[in-house]
Amino acid sequence: MKLHELRAAEGSTKNRKRRGRGTATGQGKTGGRGMNGQKSRSGGGVRLGFEGGQMPLYRRIPKRGFTNIWRTEYTILNVDDLNRFEAGTVITPELLEETGMVKQVKDGIKILGEGTLEKGVTVKAHKFSKTAIEKIESAGGKAEVI
Repeated sequence: MKLHELRAAEGSTKNRKRRGRGTATGQGKTGGRGMNGQKSRSGGGVRLGFEGGQMPLYRRIPKRGFTNIWRTEYTILNVDDLNRFEAGTVITPELLEETGMVKQVKDGIKILGEGTLEKGVTVKAHKFSKTAIEKIESAGGKAEVI
């Protein structure tokens, strides 16, 4: 099959409705908009969440909680994930991004202690959990806080 031989599958495309083309079409006169009213007018309609003047749901529900815009959000990685590197490798946030293990370093990287580490590697990260430090050091590696 070549590029110029490509065709849409049978029944995958529908013809658009040609509104306002006479009463015989079934979409004539009002063009599927019904009789009168705000929604039948051009440019008519109501905004998202409008309930006809009734207090909308998003305003009836009580406000809860607080979002701290200054909080530090760490990209989390487990000790188990570091097994893919060779023994003696210096693992940095830049290396993790290059290899695709981490898509985006938010405010830093935190290493957690889930799983086991078989190789001795030097890990440079912004934060470590206590169990992560123990597992890295027991495997013969080093945990360095940046």
